[in-house]
Amino acid sequence: MTTSIPAPPFTGAVPGQRLERAAAALTAHGFTVEILDGVAAARTRVRELIPEGAGVFTAASETLRLSGIDEDINGSGRYDAVKPRILAMDRATRMDEIRRLCAGPDVVIGSVHAVTETGSLVVASGSGSQLPAYSGGAARAIWIAGAQKVVPDLSTALRRIEDHCLPLENARALKAYGTPSAVNRLLILNAEHQPGRGTVLLLRETIGF
Repeated sequence: MTTSIPAPPFTGAVPGQRLERAAAALTAHGFTVEILDGVAAARTRVRELIPEGAGVFTAASETLRLSGIDEDINGSGRYDAVKPRILAMDRATRMDEIRRLCAGPDVVIGSVHAVTETGSLVVASGSGSQLPAYSGGAARAIWIAGAQKVVPDLSTALRRIEDHCLPLENARALKAYGTPSAVNRLLILNAEHQPGRGTVLLLRETIGF
């Protein structure tokens, strides 16, 4: 007799019916939602959604990095990629320009830390650099979320950020920058009032934090 071992909290893919429930709630709140099988489908769909030559800002995201979408945007030459431009700028003298480029691109693409079955997207940030574009500064926003990020409600979403995401991001930040991370800013998107602006690609597989 074998006994199945449950996945640690917040890391396992939720069942399909919970993805469908979250998708229906997000749709009712004005988001465009697609449920895709996995990373390969997401990469193809992103290429279809973003027109060639568009100004695209890739928010810092393990989902984008691990999926290859970050490189598809910033390294392909297909788009007017914002990230390589701002990395080449002197932050001491051009910070205002960097801030404006991040805040108002044609398209912002990234992920979220939780998707609720009640139809909200929840994003935590240390610097807040992606939040102006997410909340309305970008003409279009695309969020890609693995199936482990779906949670029942906002209270569980906040617990997922504190108990699961922050420790992982803190370890990553210490290794990459030598400084710890923190939940300095929190964005909750409860609805999208502009039809077609916000697209959520929910994956049936897990990826990212």
